[in-house]
Amino acid sequence: MSSIMFPHASEDSVSSPDALHESMHSQFYRPSSFEVSDSFQMNPLSAHPPRTPRTSTAMTPGSSSHSRPHSAHFGSVSISVYDEKEENTPAACIDAVQDHTPGDDGDEVAYELDEEDVRVKAAESKVPAHEVWRDILATSYGRDKAFKVMQYSIRVYLLFHTKLLFRSGRSAWQQAIVRQLDSARSGFSFTRKMLILFNWLTPLSTILAQKTVPYKPPSSPFTGQLLSHPFLQALLAAPPPVLLDLVNGLSDDIYTLSRLGLIGQKTGLRAARFADWCWFFGTLVGLVQNGIEMSIIEGQQREVENRAYQESMSGATAKSQPKASKVDEKELARLQRKTYWLRISRTKLVMDLIFVSYDVFRLSRGKDIVQSFTGLVAGILSSSKLYDKYKSALVTKLLSSTI
Repeated sequence: MSSIMFPHASEDSVSSPDALHESMHSQFYRPSSFEVSDSFQMNPLSAHPPRTPRTSTAMTPGSSSHSRPHSAHFGSVSISVYDEKEENTPAACIDAVQDHTPGDDGDEVAYELDEEDVRVKAAESKVPAHEVWRDILATSYGRDKAFKVMQYSIRVYLLFHTKLLFRSGRSAWQQAIVRQLDSARSGFSFTRKMLILFNWLTPLSTILAQKTVPYKPPSSPFTGQLLSHPFLQALLAAPPPVLLDLVNGLSDDIYTLSRLGLIGQKTGLRAARFADWCWFFGTLVGLVQNGIEMSIIEGQQREVENRAYQESMSGATAKSQPKASKVDEKELARLQRKTYWLRISRTKLVMDLIFVSYDVFRLSRGKDIVQSFTGLVAGILSSSKLYDKYKSALVTKLLSSTI
């Protein structure tokens, strides 16, 4: 049984906090013959371990003694009644103290993660916007998105110009502005068609890169010999989204060649309509894939949040478990960022679906207004995704060069 003996302690010494305060500063705690070991005795047969020792600091002259009511003061040194020698401390208490030690592995990992975040933010601030746009516009895909924003910005302005600002439009200078802007819009559209020429090579490379084709040709000699060709087997085994991209790219190229005058106009219009149907179904497939990815990411995010909540309910904090807390924080931030860009992609796909539905189903009511705004929104969202992608690549390059 544990006992705490204070010499000459009276019954009134613990009757109130003031009495306790006076007793702690009374003359009975000052004699030099008083020993700390005499003030705290533990029964070695006790089944309950002592409390975790806590290091006591000396009180400043202006501090209050009520902040440490269980400490005895000897001159300028304050010694807690729970202080013991290290060899008398149970192993469980030692482990508990080590868990709170600032120099343990958890604190080091948390410090490294914090330092990494600081380096990433510093690298992001060093990447200028013009370098990001330089890398974007160096690719045909990036120029296509930039021209798309310009094309539909002009188209939206023409709507405001003709529908709201200058409804009559009878003056010569107004008609000249409309003709010039409409010519610029048509030029951007044709330039974009030229930029995406031979885009079908990308899905074709994906199809030909398949190593194993899980397809067995039929037993008929003619069809079996025809379908035994490796390219046809690869086409039959390719995923539907890749096949849609391939057919869509080929149809767009046929329409572009018809606008150049190399192919008949009727063939070009048929190819354009077929490309619209491929775009329509490809957008639907993209929405399904986006929904699946969104559900997976949201499930992972809920798992991290539940783990953090359980740790907080069990008493674990960022100070007691710095490594786990920091890792969960970074993982949650990564998942939230991914969820944000998945939502941006979903919004862009919805805009594409609305746009192409007018062409596929040959809708005419409000076609110019709806397609102008949906095309502009889709172009802005695509450009923002592209900007974030190239900026992240430049930040990664900068971090790798500084290591």
